[in-house]
Amino acid sequence: MKNTPTSALAALQRARQALLALALMGTLAATMAHAQTDSGFYRQLTLAAAESAARGGGAVEPAAAGGGGADSEAQLAMKLQNPVADLISAPVQNNFDFGAGPNGNGFQYLVRIQPVIPITLSKDWNIISRTILPTIYQEKIYGNTSQYGLGDTIQSFFFSPKAPTSGGWIWGAGPVFQFPTATDRLLGQGQWCAGPTVVVLKQAHGWTYGALVNNPISFTGWGTRDVNYLFLQPFLTYTTKKHTSFSLNTESTYDWEAGQWTVPLNLMVSQLVKIGKMPLQFQVGGRYYAVAPDNGPVWGLRFTVTFLLPK
Repeated sequence: MKNTPTSALAALQRARQALLALALMGTLAATMAHAQTDSGFYRQLTLAAAESAARGGGAVEPAAAGGGGADSEAQLAMKLQNPVADLISAPVQNNFDFGAGPNGNGFQYLVRIQPVIPITLSKDWNIISRTILPTIYQEKIYGNTSQYGLGDTIQSFFFSPKAPTSGGWIWGAGPVFQFPTATDRLLGQGQWCAGPTVVVLKQAHGWTYGALVNNPISFTGWGTRDVNYLFLQPFLTYTTKKHTSFSLNTESTYDWEAGQWTVPLNLMVSQLVKIGKMPLQFQVGGRYYAVAPDNGPVWGLRFTVTFLLPK
């Protein structure tokens, strides 16, 4: 293939995108390293038995020290792996995807703000509200055009018992909704959707394993295509005594209308720290698309900051 000015410009743009993403991850890594060595910035976390955080619905025993029923850092680290934990959190997830579009030079930057709010229904039951608010910038996915704006909002409600089953399993079930909040037709599906959602998991000896499943189905909207897709997220995480978590999952979707799987494999590492009195979790990772549509991405990066407000 001839090296034209256009192709050279495209190569420079892809290199710029990759460097920006890697610089962001490098900055995070430096920040985490600094946090572990500079006592003026980071206070060493007090350890507790991680297994004590494995109670159902995120219910845990009060911390051994500190009083007031505050969660220990070990409990927080385990709760963060539980989608139906009794924990107010606000992850800000930054996703960089490369290799999409008809020419393989498309790029997407997706920010998901994902507040999680538990609501007490009774002494035995919680309802967990999980919201996904997406903001998207993408270029060269649809020809040489670019788009920026909001995507479609996803809202889930999980009814979850506060205590696990006799076998130690934690679960939650309820409805999931998708709202057509996209500000550009190329950033959303333009349909009102509803369907079921279920999560089942178990936590023991630092391990968390389980799966989250939902299936929104459209019932009205301005979009030209019906929406009916299965979302399947099996996950496996190990959390160390220093509150570092190593996670492997997929966030797979199956489009029932098109008969198409999209299967990204995510490998991530997370660290729980305290900045002042505020607990935060930083996460970095990468993903490879084992299966994707013809114009789908090939690989991606992720950087997440989770703000925690223990109840």
